[in-house]
Amino acid sequence: MPGWVEGDPVGDRLFLDLPGTFALERGGRLPGVRVAYETWGTLAPDAGNAVLVEHALTGDSHVVGAAGPGHPTAGWWSGLVGPGAALDTDRWFVVCANVLGGCQGTTGPSSATPDGGRWGARFPEVTVGDQVRVEAALADALGITRWAAVAGGSMGGMRALEWAVAEPDRVGALFFLAAAAVASADQIGTQTTQQAAVRADPRWRNGDYPLDDPPADGLGIARRIAHLTYRSGLELEARFGSTVQDDDRYAVASYLDHHADKLTGRFDAGSYVVLTEAMNSWDVGRGRGGVEAALAGVTARALVAGVDTDRLYPPEQQQRVADALGVPLRLIPSPYGHDGFLLESDAVGSLMRELLDG
Repeated sequence: MPGWVEGDPVGDRLFLDLPGTFALERGGRLPGVRVAYETWGTLAPDAGNAVLVEHALTGDSHVVGAAGPGHPTAGWWSGLVGPGAALDTDRWFVVCANVLGGCQGTTGPSSATPDGGRWGARFPEVTVGDQVRVEAALADALGITRWAAVAGGSMGGMRALEWAVAEPDRVGALFFLAAAAVASADQIGTQTTQQAAVRADPRWRNGDYPLDDPPADGLGIARRIAHLTYRSGLELEARFGSTVQDDDRYAVASYLDHHADKLTGRFDAGSYVVLTEAMNSWDVGRGRGGVEAALAGVTARALVAGVDTDRLYPPEQQQRVADALGVPLRLIPSPYGHDGFLLESDAVGSLMRELLDG
C-alpha cells in the first residue's frame, strides 16, 4: 500500500497530535492534525542546538537511517546527519517532520477522518505557509523557541525560506538550496501536467480511490515527467543516449519506468496532487509587498546555493534570493541537475558546515 497508514510499522517515527481545529490559509479547516517526525542527537538544556531539516516533494521525515519496517527507503540525506557529519549529532539536535498533506504519517489525503472514513477528495488545499505553521506547533511542543538553523532543498527550501520570513525571531541561520522564492510558469506548467496525468487514470475516482487500488499508472506517468526535470539532459545523454535494450525498450525509458515503479510503491497519489499544488501556489511575497520586500525582513544568517545544471530550479532563481538577502550565490557543480542537491553530499555538507560554523 503506498504511503504509511495507521497500523503499519512505526519505524523511527514519533507523533504529535495538535489539539483543536487547524485553520488553513485558503479557508479550509482540519479537525486536528497529526505530525510524524524524527529526531537525532540530544536537545540542549536551553534548546539552543536545534536544527530543522525540510524534506522535498516525495521525501519524508527519514533523513537518515536504513530502510526497513515502516521505512520503504533509506534516509534521503544520510551523508549529512550523524556523529561527525555536517549536521553532527554530537553537537546538534536535528528534527525533520513529514509535511502537512504528505503520506508518511502526517495528516494528508490518505489519513483517517473523525467520521471513520479517509480524507481523499475532501482533503483541503494547503499552502507552504500552512505547512510551516504546523512545524511551528511541533517546535513549540518540543520546547524549541528558536532554531539554530533551518535547512532545505527544492520544496524543502520553500519551507525553509517561509520560516525565515514568517518567523524571523525563530531562525538563527537559513540554508536555502535549489529552490525559488515564487513558483514560475514553467514549474506550474510541469506540475499541473503531472496532476493531469494522475487525474486521467480511471482509478483516480475523483480522489476517492481505495488505498489498495490507487491510480498507480497516472502517478507513474507523473513521476516520469518529474524525473526528467530532476536530471540534466547532459547526464541522460551520457548515461543512455539512444541505446535500445535487449527487451527493445530504450534504456532511458527503462530508467524512467524504474523510478515510476519505485514511487508508486511508496507514495500516495492524493498527496502528490496536494503537495504539487502547494508548490504551484508558492510565493513568499504574497501579502507581503512582493518577494524583495518579504526577504528584507529576514534576520537569519543565510547561505543560498544552487546546482549549476538545474533545469527545474535554475540558478537565476536562487540568485534573486541571494541578491535580496545580500549574500553571494554558491553554485554546486554537478552533472545531475536538480537532483544534485541530494547527490552531491560532500559539496552540500561543506556548505552546511560553513553556515553552522559561521
